[in-house]
Amino acid sequence: MIDVQRLRILRAVAEHGSFNKAAGALLLTPSAVSQHIAALERSLGHPVAVRSTRGVTLTEPGRLLVEAAETVSAEIDRVRHEIDRVTAERPRLTVATFVSGGRRLLPGALAGFVAAHPEVELTVLEAEPEEAVPMVRAGAADLALTYHFDGPLPLRPEVALDWLPLMEDPLALVLPPGHRLAGRESADLAELASDRWVLGCLKTEAYLRRYAERAGFGLRVAASTTDYFFARSLVEAGVGVALIPRIALPSGDGDRTGSSAADGVSVVPVEPPCPARHIGLLSPRRRRPHPYAAALAGALAGAVRR
Repeated sequence: MIDVQRLRILRAVAEHGSFNKAAGALLLTPSAVSQHIAALERSLGHPVAVRSTRGVTLTEPGRLLVEAAETVSAEIDRVRHEIDRVTAERPRLTVATFVSGGRRLLPGALAGFVAAHPEVELTVLEAEPEEAVPMVRAGAADLALTYHFDGPLPLRPEVALDWLPLMEDPLALVLPPGHRLAGRESADLAELASDRWVLGCLKTEAYLRRYAERAGFGLRVAASTTDYFFARSLVEAGVGVALIPRIALPSGDGDRTGSSAADGVSVVPVEPPCPARHIGLLSPRRRRPHPYAAALAGALAGAVRR
């Protein structure tokens, strides 16, 4: 077997034209260089270099070995860089998101981000606002796609957090097939005082109960869930009516706005003042922006615009 180190020494001899000069370049003694070349010739069974008063001349086998040495050296360097790359600690980015935002907004942004930054070790965590805020505050998440309703996010002034607003997400009435208000351009919540409600979120329930109390009627609850997608399925099954944010509805439901489709739910806007979720990005305030968090924030803003 041909020793790679001896190939490197032969290559230096060919480059410098002398055992002595090659030894100086390799920080070896001339005797060590001579011994390595002799050992290479023995393993090959042919002479590779001929000394003369004019220096060192390579034999044909020697020239072939030097050509191979260049290829081998380049390949070893490439593999070494690849090893350094795969063993180096990868940059990390942890993103928290609420469910409907993670389902409708985040994937479009992540597709471009992952393609542009394959070096990043990305982690996505599901978290509602009350969980996302302490996660960002404690450094467990670098970025949170989150929201708030009419009240502000629970941000303590002594903890520096930044809020980047992305969009308003209005809540709409979702009605079962054949409902009396299906097909309306808009409706007042008081018109559904006699209906039974499917609740898809504790925050929506709190809003509905406050509204019902002000309007003078009792909220009749048919089902209570923590999943808007499940709530919508219950409405379609005829269990009751619901108040659901727009992005928590399947994209096809947008085509049903104001329609009285008999084969699916009907989505009817709420008359002003219409309740809405304020969706945005929460991040820790830094002296120097986190480059990957900033890149994902830009991608999310683009996804929302689209």
